[in-house]
Amino acid sequence: MSEQGILVRQQIQALIQEEAIRAPHAIEASQIQPASLDLRLGTHCHRIRTGFLPERCTVAERLEELTLFRFELGEGAVLERGHCYLIPLLEELTLPADLHAQSNPKSSTGRLDIFTRLLADHTDRFETVPKGYRGPLYLEVVPRSFSIRLRTGLSLNQLRFARGQARIEGEQLFRLHQESPLLFDDQGKVIPIQRDSVGSGLTMGIALAPDREIGETIGWRARRYTEVLDLSKEKAHNPLDFFEPILAPKGGRLIVEPEEFYIFASKERVRVPSHLAAVMAPYDVGIGELRTNYAGFFDNGFGEPQGTRAVLEVRPHDVPFLVEDGQAFFKLEFFHCLEVPNQLYGAGGSHYQGQALKLSKHFF
Repeated sequence: MSEQGILVRQQIQALIQEEAIRAPHAIEASQIQPASLDLRLGTHCHRIRTGFLPERCTVAERLEELTLFRFELGEGAVLERGHCYLIPLLEELTLPADLHAQSNPKSSTGRLDIFTRLLADHTDRFETVPKGYRGPLYLEVVPRSFSIRLRTGLSLNQLRFARGQARIEGEQLFRLHQESPLLFDDQGKVIPIQRDSVGSGLTMGIALAPDREIGETIGWRARRYTEVLDLSKEKAHNPLDFFEPILAPKGGRLIVEPEEFYIFASKERVRVPSHLAAVMAPYDVGIGELRTNYAGFFDNGFGEPQGTRAVLEVRPHDVPFLVEDGQAFFKLEFFHCLEVPNQLYGAGGSHYQGQALKLSKHFF
């Protein structure tokens, strides 16, 4: 295995045993994914008047001046749509000098249009924990489409740990796809790629036309006025109370509207081999008008054996924007892992393995 790469399940378990990752309540086995750790919300929440980066201070110091009020999460508290909150997490870190970490929202978090960003003391970037970090972790939370009910112990984000830079690029990524295919069409056939089209990742597009898997409903748009969505209840909410379905448009072309939240599926199906993990990244920062991939981490074994679609969370900005079936929307970047995890994605059952166009696990 590579000397640089992402830590996997058994290595994360070792970090917990060594107390490099610790919490006041025991870290549960269900939190440990093939190549990431689900982080849990703490006991209280701060309603803050603005987001911030704690480059020159601790998060706690900045909270003293920015907190409007504090309240307990306990068994349940409501976070209102459009407001900014900061929640201390239960897990704290004492990282070895050669390990850093990166955070992503969990799949369900992105599909509910909940904007989250991890903060660590004395850092100048969101979602990033520097090498050798010692201290607490915090999560900024902004519900964008729905008011939500949260409680202590729920997980909205996940953390992956890494040594060095392990992204697979260019010729190496092209050869990987030739030898062990990564992209498939809706019939399960390998999608050929051109050598010169591979840079830092594989380009994937949006599906706006019906096919064997998707059918006539090609997307969902969040409703503007809804009840509170309780994140502690799975398979409990009617999707039509929170989303309206989008039927396949004529000609495979659709205009998405500014500041509306949409869920679509990728045109291609992706497979992540057991020795790799993957991250969804914007295709081109010049696209400007769209925000995609709120949640973008794919654990080892996702999509085995012939690929699973990625789900796209899309929020246009500024102006209406025309999108077409198959249009390039994001890149999938692949990373070496230090080992093969002792449990692959979906081995214990997953709501999203084999998905086509699936809403979060909170809907029936």
